[in-house]
Amino acid sequence: MFEGQSQNEIDAMIKASPEFRQLYHRHKDLDKQVLDAELGVLPVDDTTLAQMKREKLAAKDRLTRLYESQHH
Repeated sequence: MFEGQSQNEIDAMIKASPEFRQLYHRHKDLDKQVLDAELGVLPVDDTTLAQMKREKLAAKDRLTRLYESQHH
């Protein structure tokens, strides 16, 4: 998710910020669900899939802002 950042930096953010931790896990869950839906393993309609993708992107955007606020 964070290209160029070490896993240690991500782990430190997960430990330090409850909001980051919650969003990080939500993003990972959505990523898996979207992949499963695209592979046909998780049956969802196009509207639900689009909604999951939007939520996943919003979570990533917020995670990126949180990360950058701690590292700049």
